[in-house]
Parts: sequence; structure tokens; C-alpha cells
Amino acid sequence: MNPGRLPVEGAGLGLRRALLGPLREYSGPAPDFLEVAPENWIGVGGSLGRKFRYFTERYPLLVHGLSLSLGAPEPLDEGFLKRLRHFLDAHEAVCYSDHLSYCSEHGHLYDLMPLPFLPETVDWVADRIAQVQDHLGRQIAVENISYYASPGAEMSELDFVKAVIERADCKLLLDVNNIHVNSVNHAYDAEEFLAGIPADRVAYIHVAGHHHEAEDLIVDTHGAAVVDPVWNLLASAYRRLGPVPTLLERDFNFPPLEELMAEVDTIRRLQTVAQAA
Repeated sequence: MNPGRLPVEGAGLGLRRALLGPLREYSGPAPDFLEVAPENWIGVGGSLGRKFRYFTERYPLLVHGLSLSLGAPEPLDEGFLKRLRHFLDAHEAVCYSDHLSYCSEHGHLYDLMPLPFLPETVDWVADRIAQVQDHLGRQIAVENISYYASPGAEMSELDFVKAVIERADCKLLLDVNNIHVNSVNHAYDAEEFLAGIPADRVAYIHVAGHHHEAEDLIVDTHGAAVVDPVWNLLASAYRRLGPVPTLLERDFNFPPLEELMAEVDTIRRLQTVAQAA
């Protein structure tokens, strides 16, 4: 097994509260694993907590954070990290990940802000990732984000991502939709970006939908079906990396569960093709 890879296989689904009932009642092939945002579940009890526990007891669980703010200028929230570690341990989480970004500046910004692609930023965020790994007692993964400006950049996005994960000795959550979005918005070759990713660092993959605001502007929304260029990029990732565990993200505009699971089945089909090649 690739040392960076997770001990799960196949295709997973992001578990949202709107999906708790439909997924429990669904009689078709189940996802191979689930992913949740800890901020939505830490401290939740009662009937909703029991519904959540139903899934965590039956599926491998990946945990994808929203608020750690790895690149922020203020100190890490150690109280949150303690609660997070308890949550990860209690639900036997397979992996914890968060975004290679920041989302706070003396208060939460409620958005994922891009980090400046600078050598000094590499050192800053890598040191903070190392602190998080010490607090949580495990290696984490960081996700390449979608971004809409890169002021003062002295490095390419790819070189920045590679430098951070190497310096921090962490894993990479590879979001192929974000690669496609950024390649359009910033006019670079998505296949070349993908070819530069260090295969031994990839833990798992995200795939999602987006919104076309204009011909040269895509907004990453997680609110639509995955489009063909992103499926094609995912197939390219499998040809290079093998059938990496892959999760379908959908945050709103939920279609019938059968439609979401058809996308999960597309992931499995592409993985099967890659294995047969």
C-alpha cells in the first residue's frame, strides 16, 4: 500500500444532515465510507446524535474540518483541538483533514481565504500543521483549495502545495474539482498540475460540482453535479495514482439520493477502469 494512502477503498459520500434519513432508508449499494465536518457534530447529542452514531458505527469515517484556519496569524485554538481529538477518537476516525488556507482574523471570516504563495508562508503554515499533528496525535491531510486571487505570489500554486506538505510531513487531500476550477480561473494546465503532485503524499481525493459564473470564472460551490471535465481529470488522476479512495462532496441543492449514488457509482466505474489498465 502507498504509505500516504488511507486504509479505506472505493467511493465515499459526504454525510450531511439532509442525507441522514434518505441514506438510512436507501436500499441500493452503500457508500464505502463517509466524511463529516466535525464542527457540525461536536457536542451534538439526543436523537440527532444517535442518528449520527448509527452511521459512524457502520461506516469508516473521514473527518474534514472547516475552521482550523491553518494559515491564520493568530494562535491555534487549543480548546477546539482538544475537543476535536476527543471527537476523532470517539468515532474512530480514519483521517482528519482541513484546508490549506485561513478562515479567521480575530474572528471567523466564514470563507476559505487563500494563503500568499511565499517561502515564508510555507514555513509558517507547515509549523502550524506540525503543531496540529502533535495536538491530535496523528498525521493529518491538507486540501488544495479553490482561490480567486493570489496577491504577491512568488511561487506557483503547485510548488507552494508541494513545499508545505513536504516541510510539514503531512498528507494531501487532493481535490480534483479545485484543480479544474483554478486552472480555468488562473489559466494553467490542469493535467500538468496533476502530473506534478507527489503520489506518495496523496491520502484520498475529493470530487464535486461547481458553478460557471462566466466563461473564465468558475465558483466552487459543491451545489451541482460533477461535470465531464472534472470526471476526465479524476480519470487522469487514477491513471497516475491508481484507484485512490475518492469522496463525492455535495453541500446543498440535494437531488434524490439515487442521483448522488449514481455519481458515487461513476467514481467506482472509473476506479475499475484504472485497475484494469
